[in-house]
Amino acid sequence: MGAVSNVPAVTRRAQARLGILLALPVAIITAVFFVFPMANALYYSVVDFDGLDPTPPFVGLRNFTEMFTDAATWHALGNNAIWIAIGTAAPMIIGLLVAVLIWSGRGGATYRLLFFLPFMLPGVAIGIVWGWIYDPVNGWINRVLDAVGLDGLTRGWLGDPKTAIFAVLATAIWATCGFVTMIILSALRNVDVELVDAARIDGANAGQRLWHILLPQIMPVFLMVLTLTLVGGFSVFDIIFIMTGGGPADATEVLGTYAYSSAFQLNRISYGTVLALLITVLAVPFTIMLNRLQRRLSLQGLGA
Repeated sequence: MGAVSNVPAVTRRAQARLGILLALPVAIITAVFFVFPMANALYYSVVDFDGLDPTPPFVGLRNFTEMFTDAATWHALGNNAIWIAIGTAAPMIIGLLVAVLIWSGRGGATYRLLFFLPFMLPGVAIGIVWGWIYDPVNGWINRVLDAVGLDGLTRGWLGDPKTAIFAVLATAIWATCGFVTMIILSALRNVDVELVDAARIDGANAGQRLWHILLPQIMPVFLMVLTLTLVGGFSVFDIIFIMTGGGPADATEVLGTYAYSSAFQLNRISYGTVLALLITVLAVPFTIMLNRLQRRLSLQGLGA
């Protein structure tokens, strides 16, 4: 307290002005790209805006009531749940295992490039190319099945309501694994190798070394990647829109595509906005929880 009181008032004011000046760009960016859009979304959620009426009528919570009683919303939310469960677990597990294999000396720069290349490709390009792969007539998946005598398994993968969501999901997993692999591989470079060697001498197998030695040391980075992948499951849109548009028969409809079709195809801007707000409300708690856990583990690591 004494040190603070000895600072001249002029210096304290100068420091305060400097602090405000440094924080101003962040405050402006936050206001422009978060506060204003959120306030705008909240306004449209309580009116009935069709995209044309400059003075849309106030409807209160009617849009929210309709959303929670809309069977299509729950169907889309169910597809999001499938996407979040499989689309998060699969790339995290595959990416972790591949990263460990490369880190342990079973792959060089060529392997890293091959695994990371899908993530570098635009989502539109990935959707179009995999649409060709799944083509029921000329797609190589059906051709391979025919060639090995499994023609009974051939089908229109994106046209069959039973397989469409999983076909698109497999594409997304393929595109995401490279990102997970590269980030975890970077984290593995900071692992204490002596602990791994000691565990190997003590008789720990590969699975035990991964679970008890490697994973705890990279857990903050692992949680960061998990957060990004998990949030992507809530907000998924582009790859589904390109490959199926939410069909067939709404089999691949998720909240993102349902919000888009409601707002821009049915001109129900307000209802689409409410659906978009639902995505945010669902994703934010998971993001906050995982970020807090990541920060706690990072601080524990620094303390150690």
